[in-house]
Amino acid sequence: MTIEHAHELEGLRKIGGIVADTLAYMRAKARVGMTTRELDELGERYLTSTGARSAPRITYGFPGCTCISVNNEVAHGIPGDRVFAEGDLVNIDVSAELGGLFGDTGGSFVLGKPTRNDLFALCEAAQAARDAGIAEAVHGARLGSIGAAVERVARRSGFELLRNLGSHGVGRKLHEAPEFIPGFNDPKEKRSLHKGLVITVEPFLTTGPRLAREAADGWTLFVDPAHRAAQFEHSIVVTEGAPILLTVPTRSFEAA
Repeated sequence: MTIEHAHELEGLRKIGGIVADTLAYMRAKARVGMTTRELDELGERYLTSTGARSAPRITYGFPGCTCISVNNEVAHGIPGDRVFAEGDLVNIDVSAELGGLFGDTGGSFVLGKPTRNDLFALCEAAQAARDAGIAEAVHGARLGSIGAAVERVARRSGFELLRNLGSHGVGRKLHEAPEFIPGFNDPKEKRSLHKGLVITVEPFLTTGPRLAREAADGWTLFVDPAHRAAQFEHSIVVTEGAPILLTVPTRSFEAA
């Protein structure tokens, strides 16, 4: 989507704030002993109270309101009977629609005390990589500059990047052009960014793997059980200066 009118930006900010608040709410409520389904139900009640609708559900028929991935699951985890344990690496991806416009955000965190020393560093590096990629999203820049910036952070931090998951256009649909924006340095990526373009920036940093595999459920993407991956995501608008962050929380929530 390319923004052409002020009311479009206003609508994108609104749904962006809603998904960001839903993510913050779910992170605050997550606790050891809770199932992923219970956390998803909390998120759904919050999301629907705003009038928004789950984007993966209405777009793809996803069997949940949000995607919750744990440990070696990296994306599209189906909420279910899995019980959160101390030290789990949790990723929550929240996307929703309101008034014909879509917002998409996500983040990873360690639940309780980490059982592995690299998990906090992995999350910090993934967030820093996202922010570095966002800083490159300027009118006229090569779209590949986003992935190049992400990869510099990953390499400096000692982590790898998933190559078969990427960012994407968003706005009037959950996924739209430009499709598959690499979250790694791809010299063949020659497309350019332009003012008003709405995209996500969501790198996936890992402790080793470069490819995610699809589980038998047809949704969950995962890596080898010995490894972990972290993702952070914002929806943004490209400008001639600093990008506009759409998925910024408007509220704070106390932890459960």
